[in-house]
Amino acid sequence: MSGPVGFRVFTKVKRADPALVEAFRDLPVCNIDDSMNKIAGAHSAIKPLNSVKLLGTAITVKAPIGDNLMYHQAISMAQAGDVIVVDGGGCTERAICGENMMQIARQKGIRGFVVDGTVRDSAALDTFDDFNIFARGIMPNASYKGLGPGEMNVPIAVGNQVVFPGDIIVGDEDGVIAVRPEQARAIADEAKKLKEKEEANLQLILKGESDRSWVQKALEERGCRFYNCSWDELM
Repeated sequence: MSGPVGFRVFTKVKRADPALVEAFRDLPVCNIDDSMNKIAGAHSAIKPLNSVKLLGTAITVKAPIGDNLMYHQAISMAQAGDVIVVDGGGCTERAICGENMMQIARQKGIRGFVVDGTVRDSAALDTFDDFNIFARGIMPNASYKGLGPGEMNVPIAVGNQVVFPGDIIVGDEDGVIAVRPEQARAIADEAKKLKEKEEANLQLILKGESDRSWVQKALEERGCRFYNCSWDELM
């Protein structure tokens, strides 16, 4: 029923309510990651290629190394507000997309790409104010297309993190993260609280009123000993 594993397209994606996706707008990826016990962000090798923030619903692609046929299919099927997330096997020897693919996606209202691999024509990204790509880097060598196989809208691994079709994708200057829709409301609420707390703490720091007593307290609670002398006096 599911077709040949490794060469199949699932045409339906359970997208989150747009209002739930919007709950993550302006929430820093760092705060979202903190709300997920600090282990949910993609690997640091997956970097933003311009300064546009990313927010949308994941359309997933598992692409064989050196071929982007299924990636093209994802662009054809994706809707406005989607983010195409590509497991390119971490390949850095061939770019899996270029400017033409970016521009087609932009015209459809796709918000951006997250690629576990490389891209090319990166200068075009500097002219975009509505589209970003997170990737491992830049490579002029192009991929091939028309060969396949590949899969679309299946769970994939990108930057050592699992991404499911329909996940909420959030990206900023610090990295990119995927949130399961059924957990999203609680995570967004917690991330908002953390953001507000950090902003309040920063104001205290800027006023010179930051309380640092917690540092010594934490050390003492963990058994650290303090000596009222220099190191050589103790010896």
